[in-house]
Amino acid sequence: MQCELVLVVLVALCGSGLCNLLEQQTDFGLRVFSEAARSSPDSNLALSPYGVSSVLGMAQLGAYGNTLKTLTTHMGYSFQDRGIHRQQRLLHRDLASEEGVELASGVMVDRKLLLEKSFRRGLAKAFQAMPNQLDFSQPETARKIINSWVSDHTAGMIPQFLPSGAFGDQTRLVLLNAMHFHGLWKMPFDPKMTQQMLFHGANGSTVSVPMMRITNKFNYADFVTPEGVEYDVIEVPYEGESLSMLLVSTFEPDKPLSALRGELRSHRLKEWRQEMRKVNRQLALPRFSIDTELDLKSTLSRLGLGDIFSQTKADFSRITTDEPLCVSKVLQRVKLEVNEEGTKGSAATAAIIFSRMAVEEITLDHPFLFLIQHKPTGAVLFMGQVNQPQNH
Repeated sequence: MQCELVLVVLVALCGSGLCNLLEQQTDFGLRVFSEAARSSPDSNLALSPYGVSSVLGMAQLGAYGNTLKTLTTHMGYSFQDRGIHRQQRLLHRDLASEEGVELASGVMVDRKLLLEKSFRRGLAKAFQAMPNQLDFSQPETARKIINSWVSDHTAGMIPQFLPSGAFGDQTRLVLLNAMHFHGLWKMPFDPKMTQQMLFHGANGSTVSVPMMRITNKFNYADFVTPEGVEYDVIEVPYEGESLSMLLVSTFEPDKPLSALRGELRSHRLKEWRQEMRKVNRQLALPRFSIDTELDLKSTLSRLGLGDIFSQTKADFSRITTDEPLCVSKVLQRVKLEVNEEGTKGSAATAAIIFSRMAVEEITLDHPFLFLIQHKPTGAVLFMGQVNQPQNH
């Protein structure tokens, strides 16, 4: 029998006793970013690791048999484990209680589809998500309702998430995660200090960008990869200090960002924080914005999750026994704006890479990574790579 399509959509929006689950979720999100970056090494890219792990966690609640095994093996954690629903709920609560962070999970179900009680209960317990019934036989109406939901939960930053024709007559279910983040820097950059400077792009090009400057005491450390590539990590805190942006850049400007990909692991992020010391530095950071649309199907398939997309192998019988289901798409849209005041975000996790001209100055005038992390839990809300700053 032809398998009906589940459309899994993730929107992660920008700028605790959970350690184990959180580290595993963070690791999975970092792996997804690294794999996505592998196929676009010279492009700007932003992703929300938290958004990816949330929406696939929701899918995992409905998986059974080999599909469940595939998801738990390659994601590194299982939503069937005892106590994990509570842990996920507490994580969601901790993040949502932060000033400037809004989180929402949504489940849009075709009105003719009968959901299993255990799936509904799991969604409510772990993600505070109650199913909303839609008529997918009216695909344009359904699309508009979902786009309106996304717009509402991203402060209007993503008004048209799904394009026309996103749904076919086989669509039965859409799983959604939306995050909006508006963070003000603890110490804003003075706009009068912003000057045009040359940025040396990944492909050898140079472009003039508005470079923000500030002199302050920053948490800072330098590290070396196993291959001998030296790099810096500097932390720029947001107001309240529980959220911050980590900027990660190679010491030598001509080293590609791909040289740092192996460092993107949750235990390494912990080591960065442990090694950091307060130092006086002048930081020069370009003003930038990123708008990334990703279909993560090929990325997730390369990470071993291909079976969830297979019409013959996917088993989501814990969602419904009415008809067989498989995932058709995993989409994420991330918009991020970084300026003198702070960061406004829609879907992004960050690691910034910078160069330095002198010991006292750190100038991000070549490709860098950025991570926006919630320090109490370690959750990475957004991350990305900037190969050529763009201002919209």
